[in-house]
Amino acid sequence: MLISNLMDILGTAAFAISGALAAFQKRLDIFGVLIITFATAIGGGTIRDVIIGNTPVSWMKDQQTISVIFGSYLLSLFFRKQLQYFPRTLAIFDAIGLGFATIVGVQKGLQAQLSPSICVALGMITGCFGGVLRDVILNEIPLVFRADIYASASLLGGALYVICLQIPLPPDTASTLAVATVVGIRLAAMQFKWNLPSV
Repeated sequence: MLISNLMDILGTAAFAISGALAAFQKRLDIFGVLIITFATAIGGGTIRDVIIGNTPVSWMKDQQTISVIFGSYLLSLFFRKQLQYFPRTLAIFDAIGLGFATIVGVQKGLQAQLSPSICVALGMITGCFGGVLRDVILNEIPLVFRADIYASASLLGGALYVICLQIPLPPDTASTLAVATVVGIRLAAMQFKWNLPSV
């Protein structure tokens, strides 16, 4: 339970920072940055909770989530110049958020006693749709809809997590391995220009 909570915190923080960085690139004011930060951090989890009937959604019942998002927002504002010196900072935080959020989403599905395939899909929704919401608000084509290996990395990591639990591996080991897989595939895809075929 402690590891799951830590993953939720780290995923939320990573997505919040990625949202803030995307807003900085669009030169939004500080309130606009705050809105994008929140939308990116809670978007996927909100959609997941609505789908499985977990309402009010998680962040409305947990002050910790709001605190993590707001803290990440303030840190992003304070260190925005340093963060923007590194051109791939946004992509790195987004990949980290994708990894943690994917596994948290799968865990939520398992807790709801859903089938493994549905749990993997919920992991992908949790990991990807905060970024979709961010990109739509910022008038960008969402990463998940481009040729980039993004949603597929989430699906592979989620499937690996379910398989590891069936072996069975200890849950902490399974989650660590699955998160590393998602983040590793995503970062490798950016580094080596791996893409899915486009139409």
